[in-house]
Amino acid sequence: MKKEIITTLNAPSPIGPYNQAVKAGNTLYISGQIPLIPSTMELLRGSIKEETQLVMEHLQSILDAAGMTFKHVVKSTIYLDDMNNFGEVNQLYGTYFDNDTAPARETVAVKTLPKSVRIEISMIAVK
Repeated sequence: MKKEIITTLNAPSPIGPYNQAVKAGNTLYISGQIPLIPSTMELLRGSIKEETQLVMEHLQSILDAAGMTFKHVVKSTIYLDDMNNFGEVNQLYGTYFDNDTAPARETVAVKTLPKSVRIEISMIAVK
């Protein structure tokens, strides 16, 4: 099976030895996205909703680059540094999916995330 690297300028460049996404067959594995502004690679320091919105925009850009949409997402993982933000994150995240076809998901509380951000989201999509 051929491994294809997916990249877009509309999402942050990797900050380590990984790619934005890897497509293997019909499956797309999207690396965890954090609220970095792609053009400057500076962190967005806003409300948790603003940060979540930016992360979801990154994920959408990567899906677009792979010829997919959120309808193709079968699994996502949300990492939060504070579960008190779950309600706001969940509400915004939910606007990207239909309840009937939403992907499997877990939300995990972690002590710290890269660059001390408050949120990171990764996804797996299948076409």
